[in-house]
Amino acid sequence: MSSHATDTHAEHGEEHESMTKGKIWKVFFILLGITCVEFIIALILVPKGIIPGHIANPLYIVLTLFKAFYIIAYFMHLKFEKTGLIISIVVPVLFIIGLIMVLTNESHHWITLRG
Repeated sequence: MSSHATDTHAEHGEEHESMTKGKIWKVFFILLGITCVEFIIALILVPKGIIPGHIANPLYIVLTLFKAFYIIAYFMHLKFEKTGLIISIVVPVLFIIGLIMVLTNESHHWITLRG
């Protein structure tokens, strides 16, 4: 019993020991940097016409997905989980993203029909 309890405790210790204060601050500054880039795009580059809106919107989506990855991987500890759990979360998210893309395309079709 003690060897099983020790093994289980060691496994959990490895998962949570890998998130040190240094890594948390690193992830924080990565998220801060991405957010600053989003603000620069939204408040400076798009209003001045340096980047058109049809290029800025996909850029926002990609940057937001990077932020979501870091939040989910590190703060929700998904990076330290088993592959099955990761797949059970990632696959539905990919289907939802695909559904949003299809619905967006369909809405543009209906808007052009009305105009």
